[in-house]
Amino acid sequence: QVQLEESGGGLVQAGGSLSLSCAASGRTFSRYTMGWFRQAPGKEREFVGSLWSDGVQFYADSVKGRFTISRDNAKNTVYLQMNSLKPEDTAVYYCAAKLQSRNAYEYWGQGTRVTVSS
Repeated sequence: QVQLEESGGGLVQAGGSLSLSCAASGRTFSRYTMGWFRQAPGKEREFVGSLWSDGVQFYADSVKGRFTISRDNAKNTVYLQMNSLKPEDTAVYYCAAKLQSRNAYEYWGQGTRVTVSS
């Protein structure tokens, strides 16, 4: 069982930066693929990016070059650094975890809200 808790959301102006954190419980954090997702008002949840246990990264085209995922296995924490933020990045951001062999993410945080003003 893995418990996830996001933090770092808030209000930022367009063009600004924000860093989200996701703290995970459990002793095997390093084995998990960590993902970030977001859900904008009135829209379905969408994939933002992921970081595999071996360091491979994937990003949605909409955030590629602006967002970066990193992890600190010693702190059981994954980060989402968001730069050059746009109003369309406004959403609730969720982190999620799964073993690399699994197709679906098994564990989800409660989300943290990010609002980008124009």
